[in-house]
Amino acid sequence: MKITIQNLKRTRTGAFSLVEMVIVITIIGILAAATVVGVGGFVDDARMSAAELGIEQLGTALLSYEGQNYSRPPTQEQGLMALHEKPTSEPMPKRWRAYVEEKEQLLDPWGNEFQYRMPSQKSKKRYDVFSLGKDGVESDDDIGNW
Repeated sequence: MKITIQNLKRTRTGAFSLVEMVIVITIIGILAAATVVGVGGFVDDARMSAAELGIEQLGTALLSYEGQNYSRPPTQEQGLMALHEKPTSEPMPKRWRAYVEEKEQLLDPWGNEFQYRMPSQKSKKRYDVFSLGKDGVESDDDIGNW
């Protein structure tokens, strides 16, 4: 048999086979999953950084509160809300003002309230200010002023 151009001509049409389609869809799925996982890590890192910044800001507000109230931070009962609303329990602050204007500033990036513990258990300061983190329960992944 003599080989001619006509014998080498493809008999296939221009359509893709089912196997080719499955391979392409699988590759696209893998790339999409890798992108979502990669972006998810950045979101978690951004939330952790935002929590650290929030804790620093609350620490500054607590220092201002102490400076105006004879070096006394809010009690455990008064909590961080003493920075937003004037406490109604003793010891009453002598010179109070709102140190945190928006109540949302008392929330961490996951929507939970920042925690306040007086006296401290982990910090070298007299109080602990911390976020319970992504899981929302006190554990080793908490982010705090320690």
